Amino acid sequence: MELIIQLIAGALGGNAAGAGLKNLSLGPILNTIVGLIGGAGGGQILSMLGAGGAGDAAAAAANLDIGAIIQSILGGGVGGGVLVAIVGAVKKALVK
Repeated sequence: MELIIQLIAGALGGNAAGAGLKNLSLGPILNTIVGLIGGAGGGQILSMLGAGGAGDAAAAAANLDIGAIIQSILGGGVGGGVLVAIVGAVKKALVK
């Protein structure tokens, strides 16, 4: 369940980053795909840093812990947005 939340939040974060950073946008489809990847990665990074993420969210999902759900949403959204910005910057640099 937590992975699904992270993927959806990542897609939303990727599209939000693309809309906010027009010069780094990859287009709606690529923003969504890169955001999905970034969302999953963002949750895993939080887990490795000990700030919750997939492991804690999985344990808390059975109890519907709102804190774990919020961590999944934030980790996925930020991860998706950051990865879209990074990929957009790299793409822009390669075009020059």
